[in-house]
Amino acid sequence: MEARIICGDLAGLRNQALGLVEAAGLAPDVRTVSWRGLAAGFPPLGMAAPLHFVGREVVAGPLPKVVVACGGQGSRVAAALRGPAVRAVAVQDPRMDLNKFDLVFAARHDGIAGNNVFVTRTALHRATPARLAGEAMVWAPAFARVQRPLVAVLLGGSNGRYRFGVAEARDLAGKLAALMRQGAGVAITPSRRTSKPVVQVFKEVLGPLGAWIWAGGNPNPYFGMLGLADAVVVTADSVSMVSEAVATSVPVFLVRLPGKSARIGAFMDMMAADGRVRDFAGKLDMWDSAPMDDTPAAGAALRSLLGL
Repeated sequence: MEARIICGDLAGLRNQALGLVEAAGLAPDVRTVSWRGLAAGFPPLGMAAPLHFVGREVVAGPLPKVVVACGGQGSRVAAALRGPAVRAVAVQDPRMDLNKFDLVFAARHDGIAGNNVFVTRTALHRATPARLAGEAMVWAPAFARVQRPLVAVLLGGSNGRYRFGVAEARDLAGKLAALMRQGAGVAITPSRRTSKPVVQVFKEVLGPLGAWIWAGGNPNPYFGMLGLADAVVVTADSVSMVSEAVATSVPVFLVRLPGKSARIGAFMDMMAADGRVRDFAGKLDMWDSAPMDDTPAAGAALRSLLGL
């Protein structure tokens, strides 16, 4: 069975919806929201009839039995497509009437509830055990010369709420350099939001010590690093990255950044209160940990909705 995914052009949103659809065993058909006419510059989030303005390729028929939206724009389109033969599902708080959806998957830090709301501890994602194991086998030769314990470092970037600039990069690079001098291996993957000056700091400080730093392009080592890591260090600006990190079975350390977001901050604090993450203080104080992953249960709930 096919599921149409409707979301904006953001990898984080798309991957959450893909994670849900794949966990439900459905075939994803991804459509990126685009707007026509005057709405192209002003997305009609508050309009009652968004189907009059959305690109035709997004809503072209025949529609499958379920449409899955992630994000505000996609949710408004999905709610408008809902009908007797089409179920509408939202991933994340749609910030509109929840009764316009058959099912809403919201993380607990979103703070919403209802008979049609499935609450998860983390964001939905694609970091399945099978995917991590498979990618670990693919990337094992590339990391064979990196010392153990292997620390996978996931870098985010400044996002309007948090700041991750050169000063923050130098502080983190210095702490990682100390770990490397003590015998740890470090593999670093920047994200699309990581600025070039920040990446350059890690190259200058950690490159001479033997750190493995992804240069971009394909293939992407992200899942391979998660599958091979003995510990993960991740900047605390992204709910998605932390959610993928805690789906592994290794300790996860948060790098807190200057700035503030009530929603993201609440998520990070909840992860810490659960004992699944700890703030990174420049040491590898390891502890027994287990995967935290509600995506399979969310996939089962979607299958139940569809009578599968």
